[in-house]
Amino acid sequence: MYDFVIVGGGAAGCVLAARLSEDDGARVLLLEAGPVDKDPYIHMPVGFYRVTDGPLSWGYRTAAIGNAGGREMLLPQGRVLGGGSSINAQVYTRGHAADYDRWANDEGCAGWSYGDVLPYFRKAERNDTYSNDYHGVGGPQGVSYLVSPNVLSKVFVVACQEAGIPFNPDFNGAVQEGCGHYQTTTWRGKRCSTAAGHLKPARGRANLTVHTGCLVTRVEVSGGRATGVTYARGGRAEMAAAGEVVVAAGAIGSPKLLMLSGIGPADELRRHGIDVVADVAGVGRNLHDHYDIDVVYELHEALSFDKYKKPHMKVLAGLEYMLFG
Repeated sequence: MYDFVIVGGGAAGCVLAARLSEDDGARVLLLEAGPVDKDPYIHMPVGFYRVTDGPLSWGYRTAAIGNAGGREMLLPQGRVLGGGSSINAQVYTRGHAADYDRWANDEGCAGWSYGDVLPYFRKAERNDTYSNDYHGVGGPQGVSYLVSPNVLSKVFVVACQEAGIPFNPDFNGAVQEGCGHYQTTTWRGKRCSTAAGHLKPARGRANLTVHTGCLVTRVEVSGGRATGVTYARGGRAEMAAAGEVVVAAGAIGSPKLLMLSGIGPADELRRHGIDVVADVAGVGRNLHDHYDIDVVYELHEALSFDKYKKPHMKVLAGLEYMLFG
């Protein structure tokens, strides 16, 4: 019997496991469907292009999009310890303050205003440059500027200023508008996922158990409350009883699991032969996401990262990273 069973060892699940296990009296189980974050491309910041679409992702595609020529777009969702924070492009952007304030003031999410969440951002952060009202330096989440930004990035930022866009040295500071260089969730030349920054220091705690390769198939509900989970591990079905179940399986995995457990729109569940445990209309709806738009230019000189497609340049870049980070 665990006090907490956390479904999903991703960006949120790793943080929750680390924080909840700080209580010596709480027994915490973290279940992740994917593997341990051992792939070296995870930890090499530029390696994200190798892990965004592959065995460390769920391989989701969107439905055909009419305004995109009927194409199906890649929808990356991490399937590895650290989740999205282990496969993303590491850009550190918290979001706009006005969005948090809208959640709190207009949409009934008490405690989610920017003023409410800012202390937690600061507490989580270990910034290599800023220590002020917006940034902290003592937290587990490493945040830093790129060691060697590409020359084209520098030229682009200068060009933006020449076009009248103000320079902004900190997109997570007083204002978000402007041009500049992003900070990233990296530390000393390596990706700082939540698995590396939050979970790894907690792995030695006797009250924390982490299992990978475990696909949770159902949240067990009795008497109107969650009492545990059923999951598949090594071809066997296992169960874990819990005082509390925390579903942190991502924007797609969480509603999917709830609906498989009978929690969701009743009519839709019945169409799929799922017994209704709780009729909750909003589960599985209103997903919002964003696309990356790649703008491609031809260059007269080999200044972009494309030059590293050549085998000898890959070797050179790898040696430079190994020797100097």
